[in-house]
Amino acid sequence: MARTEGDTWDIVTSVGATALIVSAMRAVEARKAEPLARDDYAQYFVAATKVEAPIFSELLEDPAVAQEPDVQLFSSYLGARTKYFDDFFLAAGATGVRQAVILAAGLDVRGYRLPWAPGTTVYELDLPKVLEFKKQVLDEHEARATATVHDLHVDLRDDWPAALSAAGFDPTQPTAWLAEGLLPFLPGVAQDLLFQRIVDLSAPGSRIAVEDFGAPGTQADRMSNAMEKEDGALQRIFKSIVEDDASPSSLWFGDDREDPAQWLTGRGWTVGATTAGELLKRYNRAPLAGEDELTDAMGQSRYFTAVLGA
Repeated sequence: MARTEGDTWDIVTSVGATALIVSAMRAVEARKAEPLARDDYAQYFVAATKVEAPIFSELLEDPAVAQEPDVQLFSSYLGARTKYFDDFFLAAGATGVRQAVILAAGLDVRGYRLPWAPGTTVYELDLPKVLEFKKQVLDEHEARATATVHDLHVDLRDDWPAALSAAGFDPTQPTAWLAEGLLPFLPGVAQDLLFQRIVDLSAPGSRIAVEDFGAPGTQADRMSNAMEKEDGALQRIFKSIVEDDASPSSLWFGDDREDPAQWLTGRGWTVGATTAGELLKRYNRAPLAGEDELTDAMGQSRYFTAVLGA
């Protein structure tokens, strides 16, 4: 199932279904005795899709499936990722930032579960079918936003800055940007343009948080190859969203692109980076290194934040 220019999806197909996987893992994480991040809406998204693949319902209904080692591993990985980016937004708010932009928001519900500073506006960008599904589920469960939330139905390969401007975004004010689980799903040219647009729209004091899988053929492919070799619930999950027994990496673009951390550094941003393995140690979870290929691949995934000085 190769990606094509201008392709589209809903919440149960192609790239959109990866948001469903993330929600399933967040639901598993939320049920742990001491979750790294608690997303009480995640289970509702999974239940509402009524996908044909039974693995999704099994994750919520069968404790034995949720306890499989690969599920525990991946839910911890995503729990750490979620907490890292939650903390990023809270820290930004503490410095006075009152605009947040979540790029390719998917089923992200930070606008409904984080304790935002008063006066904060959160802009969520994604395809119409994805955001419409999310809003429907949130409305059904009477979710209440904890900030002013604007859902912007736009493809990040298109003119999303215009959509931001039309919704009231103020480029003269500092912004907290998030690119979580996004970059491999963009063509290289679109990724480079994404960061150029972020820089163009960022006032001093702005900051960004990014999950970076590295250049094509490196970290993203390592994770994909390791997932293919797994023989458990995690493999069943990923196989359920790809066609013709394809690899998870069939959803990713493998063309050349800039290293975003280096690129931002060269434009006056101060970058600080960590890995998933380091985060799990910081959060007192089992380390993601040295146990097997999948564990090691996940542990090497990089996260970074960057701040634009005056």
